[in-house]
Amino acid sequence: MNDIDSPVTNEELHAYVDGELAADRRAAVEAWLAAHPEDAARIAEWRAQANVIRARFGAVAGEPAPARLNLDLLARAGRGWRALAAAAVMVAFLGGGVAGWMARGAAAAPAAAPPNGFETYTTQALDAHRLYVVEVRHPVEVPGVQREHLVNWLSKRLGTRLRAPDLEPIGFKLVGGRLLPGPSGAAAFFMYEGSSGERFTVYCAPSNSPMTAMRYRAAERFAAFYWVERNLTYVVSGVADRDRLNKIAEAVYDQFEKEPPQSGRS
Repeated sequence: MNDIDSPVTNEELHAYVDGELAADRRAAVEAWLAAHPEDAARIAEWRAQANVIRARFGAVAGEPAPARLNLDLLARAGRGWRALAAAAVMVAFLGGGVAGWMARGAAAAPAAAPPNGFETYTTQALDAHRLYVVEVRHPVEVPGVQREHLVNWLSKRLGTRLRAPDLEPIGFKLVGGRLLPGPSGAAAFFMYEGSSGERFTVYCAPSNSPMTAMRYRAAERFAAFYWVERNLTYVVSGVADRDRLNKIAEAVYDQFEKEPPQSGRS
């Protein structure tokens, strides 16, 4: 099924998350996600769960099977086929099945900030950036001309007072913003555009991670700067031009520093 307008299946969404989707279907899936925010939210949740599983249980998959489960030893000991089958199942579980089984528990457990916050937050922010910066008609939920309403709405949903940074002094106007699912609740997403049409985004989400200095991550054509300040994670994403992106990230950082976030609940 190569038609870019054909419906996207659940199997294709899973393959997209796992990086196993056929190249000729990637554009169709990304277009589908842009038009179906509920599926885009599911993709973000699946990726967050996968990051939690890799962070907590990834080392198990690389561990050798215990000596007591060695099939040759079991066979020489004269044990029956049931023992061999049970051992084979156990080896398969330890070698490659841990992530799939643990995902069931992760999906049922309350959402919590994963140990590797840098990877989790930057992955979600970059995914949102790729998905929405290409949109022409609906890149945001609330347009930039409604800045006050946008900030109040997102602040209420995140439970903390946010700001939409003013980047016009460095050549970028506010396109608007939207609400996104985050690793531990709601996340805010602001989009900015330059005179040439170049877009950058600012992602904010509550975090229990300790305060950090800026960190940089490049991912193909896009890159991001990440930091944590006063229980909020910030990710500034854009084209993979480190110097230019750093200038924008510093402008955002300076403005958030001027007015520390406060509780958004009355």
